[in-house]
Amino acid sequence: MTEIAPAANPAEAAPKGLISRILGVYFSPRATFADVAARPKAFGVLAVGILVVVAGLFTLFKTEVGQQAWIDQQVQASRSFGREIPEQQLQGMERIAPYIAYIVACGYLVVIPIIVLIISGILLGIFNALLGGDATFKQMFAVVAHAGLITALQTLFAMPLDYVNKTLSSPTTLGVFAQALDATSFPAPLLGTIDLFQIWWLVALSIGLGVLYKRRTAPIATSLLTVYAVILIALAAVRSALS
Repeated sequence: MTEIAPAANPAEAAPKGLISRILGVYFSPRATFADVAARPKAFGVLAVGILVVVAGLFTLFKTEVGQQAWIDQQVQASRSFGREIPEQQLQGMERIAPYIAYIVACGYLVVIPIIVLIISGILLGIFNALLGGDATFKQMFAVVAHAGLITALQTLFAMPLDYVNKTLSSPTTLGVFAQALDATSFPAPLLGTIDLFQIWWLVALSIGLGVLYKRRTAPIATSLLTVYAVILIALAAVRSALS
């Protein structure tokens, strides 16, 4: 992470508007993050990202398909850790299901900003305190908020597929390659947790961090993806052991 990228002067570029920055995260991330680092504005992008995610989930969970998929997900998640949901608890979930859209929407309205704050704080501590960077929290928060637009796009992509497939299992993971494998084996849960949009998000975040700290993207992305891989391997190992 200590390699220095060629310095750039993003302040010379004309300021990007909200729509330009949103599209830029997907199509020209380096130039967009240069603008974000020079003019750190996060509220508009964060609001759009939250709105997209909340609207997508609310729409899905207002349907009977989405509500049943939520119940099925809870049952499957419990079984993946070797536990069966008692009948009484299952009946309680069925009573909650008609209101789950409101519960999820309110939860995400609160949780998403908190997650962005936490990630920003952790990254700022690592890059400033440990690696000698000098970025401000406002800059870091803006970078993390903009990278989060990748997850908003994932919601738009996944929700229609979840409705058609009647499941909340992410259609953007490598789980499709695990269908022929034993569900209790280690590779099956591992492939089911490797999410292509999460990898894209980590790469986008790496680009933003590289621009912010004037460092090469590749070492940052390698470090973040390594941490991601370790977490997924640990989760897969636990699920495999408990199955």
